[in-house]
Amino acid sequence: MNDLLRRALADARLAEADVARRVGVDPKTVHRWLAGRVPYARHRGRVAALLGKDEADLWPQPAVPAVRTDPPVVEVLATYPHRWAVPRPVWQQLFQGARDEIGILAYAGLFLAEDMGIMRALAERARGGVRVRILLGDPDGACVAERGSDEGVGESMAAKIRNALVHYRALGEVDGVEIRLHDTVLYNSIYRADDDLLINPHAYGIAASHAPVLHLRCAEDGDMASTYLESFERVWAAASPVG
Repeated sequence: MNDLLRRALADARLAEADVARRVGVDPKTVHRWLAGRVPYARHRGRVAALLGKDEADLWPQPAVPAVRTDPPVVEVLATYPHRWAVPRPVWQQLFQGARDEIGILAYAGLFLAEDMGIMRALAERARGGVRVRILLGDPDGACVAERGSDEGVGESMAAKIRNALVHYRALGEVDGVEIRLHDTVLYNSIYRADDDLLINPHAYGIAASHAPVLHLRCAEDGDMASTYLESFERVWAAASPVG
């Protein structure tokens, strides 16, 4: 337990979520820091600056990472050759199993929006106190236009997003669901439920449905899944709420 950090947050009147947003990490990462885990150097500096403290005031003796002697934690749980090859129960179980947070980052995500079972699961989880954040591409944005050109579908990409928004807007009426539009180049689509992520890497000229999917689990700070979680937060911070 890091009581020094906890007191500093209390003095600054900052919650874990506030620190996570300003430092650019997942709120669970801040919770782990308060529990005693020592952040990476770059994060220690940001947190210290945010709180107006010296690093030594918060972490008097930063722990030296021990040489791992036990078997590494398995971070990749499964792989699929194409997104369409991911069994529907995998998507259903991913979202239904969420207890704290669900995140969807895609250009359209139409395949989920058209699945009433998935949409019902998202709504139920939100009503159960799970934070649901959905990031879709801005249909009027430059990045969506470029992606449509790269895939050879032209304006169909923007039309697909507008179609998806019709479905997602109904979900947006549920308390706990937030929807934003982004205009960023997506190297991956990200589908997150707590520490489990389905990552859909994008390949030039290939539709996302035909690209592979990795099932990752966040095991510790700085692992594979953490990298994608940080990417999600960066896109979320720059996105605009759906009007």
